[in-house]
Amino acid sequence: MHIVTGGAGFIGSNLVQTLIEQTGDDVVVVDDLSDGHKFVNIADLAIADYLDKDEFIELLLTDAGFATGVSSILHQGACSVTTEWDGEYMMRNNFAYSKHLLHHCQEHEIPFIYASSAAVYGGTSEFVESPENELPLNVYGYSKLLFDQYVRRLDKPRSQIVGLRYFNVYGPREQHKGSMASVAFHFNSQIQSDGELRLFEGSGGYAAGEQQRDFVFVDDVCRVNLWFLEHPDKSGIFNCGTGKAQTFNDVANAVIAWHGRGKIRYIPFPEGLKSAYQSYTQADLGQLRAAGCGVEFADVATGVSSYLDTLSAKASD
Repeated sequence: MHIVTGGAGFIGSNLVQTLIEQTGDDVVVVDDLSDGHKFVNIADLAIADYLDKDEFIELLLTDAGFATGVSSILHQGACSVTTEWDGEYMMRNNFAYSKHLLHHCQEHEIPFIYASSAAVYGGTSEFVESPENELPLNVYGYSKLLFDQYVRRLDKPRSQIVGLRYFNVYGPREQHKGSMASVAFHFNSQIQSDGELRLFEGSGGYAAGEQQRDFVFVDDVCRVNLWFLEHPDKSGIFNCGTGKAQTFNDVANAVIAWHGRGKIRYIPFPEGLKSAYQSYTQADLGQLRAAGCGVEFADVATGVSSYLDTLSAKASD
């Protein structure tokens, strides 16, 4: 039995689907459905059970037999709103909660794979999993970095611990994320509503729409998670991106190409984002490849096309 926290969220629900389809094992979803809109992400999935995130922690702390039969915990749950500045809330949800899960897994020798983030790197130009490259620009990134640092300090772990630093993930089941959904999602919505895709003007020395990110398709993220589950002797903190930065213009043009119509309009860059914005990210895959993970990642044109195919198929159901 696998437990996926944040299992009704974007990456979590895709991971639940992948686990069910590829392993045939029971999967328990842990989440907070205060925002009931997220239910659609798991409505079509044959999950074994659902637990509220607070109920789940209580079981871990009070029920010594709860770990029986748990083969892994894949911790995807977190507050991922990069514009959230309530540090107490962020630390409680992203740091303290993660520590509870980590210690439980270590005590019961359960593999623990968790979602870190490329936000730990901040404005650096070197995206290698090393402390000198880590300087987050917001409290979300700091909460993720703090837990990575906590993991690094563990002396002689008793079971697998893997932190995956997700870069800019896009794909199905992200519609509930609102402003935090991927640019591919927003571009698709914009082209459907008025045929015009809106990108930021230049910033940080980059021309309009030429800011670069490592855009990674969610299916590939799931494949990396499963690879580590299949290799329990591999532990560490690893980047999870394509290793090839592409521009926002590339994403926009991929959406336009799929629809066969549309145009781009550049809008002013928001003043409030300038000091907390990553104009460039590109995962260094050296450590991931050194661990033996050979998952190949889709480029923007391929991933966006697959994504929009899925959205179109769901819309016609």
